[in-house]
Amino acid sequence: MKDQIWKRDEVKSPCVKICVIHPDAEICTGCLRTMDEIAAWSRLAPDERKAVLTDLPSRRALLKQRRGGRNARLKRRNAG
Repeated sequence: MKDQIWKRDEVKSPCVKICVIHPDAEICTGCLRTMDEIAAWSRLAPDERKAVLTDLPSRRALLKQRRGGRNARLKRRNAG
């Protein structure tokens, strides 16, 4: 009976322990989930977890967009 605990058929978290939220894309740069998805993960049903995992690869492109570097940062600071 004890072995069943360690052999659960569960959709595992995509977390890679690089927990940094991208300021513009608002997703984790490690696992590509939103903060809401990360917070809710333990409460999600298996089909909901699979849906999140299916969507993750399409989010990678959001992190490749350049934010504009120093000039864009200065413009944002001066605009606000």
